[in-house]
Amino acid sequence: MVICNQTMTTEEKFNLITRNLEETLTEEELKALIESGTPLRHYIGFEISGKLHIGYFFLCLKIKDLQDAGAETVIWLADLHSAINDKLGGDLEVIKKVARGYFTDALTVLFESIGGDASKLQFKLCSETYSENPDFWLTLLEVGKTTTVARTKRSITIMGREESDDSMETAKLFYPIMQAADIFLLGANIAHAGIDQRKVHVVAREAATQVKTHPLKNAKGEQIKPVAIHHPILLGLDFQGGTSDGEADEQAMRSKMSKSKADSGISIHDSPEDIKRKINGAFAPEGQVENNPILNWTKYLVFYNQGDALQGDAFRVRREEKWGGDLEYSTYQDLEKDYADKKLHPQDLKTAVAGWLIQKLEPARIYFEDPKRKSALAEIEGLTSK
Repeated sequence: MVICNQTMTTEEKFNLITRNLEETLTEEELKALIESGTPLRHYIGFEISGKLHIGYFFLCLKIKDLQDAGAETVIWLADLHSAINDKLGGDLEVIKKVARGYFTDALTVLFESIGGDASKLQFKLCSETYSENPDFWLTLLEVGKTTTVARTKRSITIMGREESDDSMETAKLFYPIMQAADIFLLGANIAHAGIDQRKVHVVAREAATQVKTHPLKNAKGEQIKPVAIHHPILLGLDFQGGTSDGEADEQAMRSKMSKSKADSGISIHDSPEDIKRKINGAFAPEGQVENNPILNWTKYLVFYNQGDALQGDAFRVRREEKWGGDLEYSTYQDLEKDYADKKLHPQDLKTAVAGWLIQKLEPARIYFEDPKRKSALAEIEGLTSK
């Protein structure tokens, strides 16, 4: 059960904000921020490309945690960043159309489907916000002066690019600095992204004391660093890990569900048949816990709210009596143990996870079945498939 944020203690807010994260920079600073009484302002930015996938469902769960803890949330529609990174052919007008004509609606219905209050989300389009704040470019220069070209090139990996690619356009070097400067422009004292975006958040934190145009301050008027929270990356369904821990970690960072690999993830618009087919085709060796996409999704989606007294019924895995009958799990740890001990077969788990996803994504699927919305979605699919 989520406690009303007005009555939450510092510890309760802290635990809600940090659950299911990979990392918090830093936990001490987050506690101090909450204790100071400074209004919490949280931002998460999105490139605009194809249709929303199940990873956005996971992000909505974390955004709701912050909302329940009393934070104000800005959804940053990074159209200029998307153009720099060649999304949708780098066509800024197409990117804007998708951002306002599809992305905002899709994320809104997804957020409402998990019990969030979408009316409290602030959707801001990057190009519009830059135009309204021409002094942003001073902030960009302030951040740029705190880092080196070599470090900026190392940060290019946040775009899915290789830092060693000397043939890339100069504009792509602006991207990490823009992303770091966005935090100050938006007054976000909590910057949120996947663990793959860590490098740019470190740049922003190190630049914080040098930013004078849009400085971050606490309730006492003291200049502060943004707290950075990093969620884990949901593995693509085709992820098979590496030959070493380091290689597996690197592949996991690059194993985001890809538009170019349709079966590596699930769209929020996928039919029940498509969801079943994709889940059934996922990599999930019997007894293997590490580098297992189905267990990864079970942990971070099905059991996201583990520990919440009102999380609902236990997760049921239906099986024929000849195979031992149905199984029920109230904790992920129990499910993982049964899987490792080969008491839970991969196919049985896949069937249960597919059924769970079909149910959870139904509101978004129904929303876009409305004739007008279906027509708009078809137009967006045409734009994103070029």
